[in-house]
Amino acid sequence: MKKGKNGTMHVDDREEFRKNSHAQSIALGKDDVVFEQALTALMAADKYDYPYLWTWMGVPIIQLPADVMTTQEVIFAAKPDVIIETGVARGGSVIFMASLLELIGKGKVIGVDIDIRPHNREAIEAHRMARRIVLLEAPSTDPSTIDRLLTEIPPGASVMVVLDSDHSYEHVLAELRAYGPLVSEGQYLVIADTLLGKLDLSRTPTKRSQVLARGNDPLTALEVYLKETERFEVDPAINGKLILSSSPGGYLRCIRA
Repeated sequence: MKKGKNGTMHVDDREEFRKNSHAQSIALGKDDVVFEQALTALMAADKYDYPYLWTWMGVPIIQLPADVMTTQEVIFAAKPDVIIETGVARGGSVIFMASLLELIGKGKVIGVDIDIRPHNREAIEAHRMARRIVLLEAPSTDPSTIDRLLTEIPPGASVMVVLDSDHSYEHVLAELRAYGPLVSEGQYLVIADTLLGKLDLSRTPTKRSQVLARGNDPLTALEVYLKETERFEVDPAINGKLILSSSPGGYLRCIRA
């Protein structure tokens, strides 16, 4: 107990609050009814290009708000030295992660994309967070790309990875096999758009440039990869609260070096 300025005694309930949030997150993840209700809402909003409506520090970030908040949580908790993201798009995501590293006071983001359009590169390189960003225009799974990435990772650096490029099964599985070994113990491997693996064809968003049916999706690739390695576990609390997310089940914690 601590005494406040007015003499009132206050109980320090921070640990109780944390434990309750953890338990409720796990419980929420088991509630299929709420998940289905959230999914219905997301599909209804998709006709308005819902994931495309947001910006971070003035640059479009093609993410759902829940995923932005969740990625913030794991970055702040794990404090990586290097974050690798495949899929740069318009740049908001790499700028978002770089801004978090700026607040933490260390680190850099490496954005890998097979096609970084000139206007998007210009927006990123002119941004105030540019000093914490490295752009690599190359095929994400090419061995030469991985070799180039390794030169950007200082010895002993802790590495987090976000996979958000081509969402087809074969490509995501290839990325998991290529980038999974780069993730440091205690850090996170994030696989975007796992929601596609939970949708039947009639509910798959049709306005996207790439429509993927269940089976040809990131979640299916993730499930295969988890059978190949014991280095990762699905974080139950983080994923449990992802009911308005494009990546439920996609946040993995590295538990072995």
